[in-house]
Amino acid sequence: MWSCGDDESKISTGLVNNPASATESANSKEPKIEFAVYEHDFGKMIQGEQVSFTFKFKNTGNAPLIITAVEKTCGCTDTKFPREPLKPGEEGGITITYDSKGHKGFQNKRVIVKANTNPSETILKFKAQVQTVDNF
Repeated sequence: MWSCGDDESKISTGLVNNPASATESANSKEPKIEFAVYEHDFGKMIQGEQVSFTFKFKNTGNAPLIITAVEKTCGCTDTKFPREPLKPGEEGGITITYDSKGHKGFQNKRVIVKANTNPSETILKFKAQVQTVDNF
């Protein structure tokens, strides 16, 4: 019934048994960044207005957390983030400032947090409905 010389004693159950990799991540020393929220809605705003929001986070891992960069995907966004390592259990914040000058309508933006975590990138999103003074 089986081809290529397979017999029933060699049938795989489809499960991968790799105990080293399954326990390694749970016991290894690595930081973990956990945000209170991953998206923020500024709601309606008038074109030209600047607004800010701080994404709060905590190092829930068991090694110092180092944020190496916060990349913005638009020149309309400014970011501030802690440059020093955060010990396990410590909290911090990444503040984003959005400048709606020259924008109108629904805006959906993101920033990419790069850190010594696994995965190494975390995406934070924010949105706004930018209206001109006439339409507010």
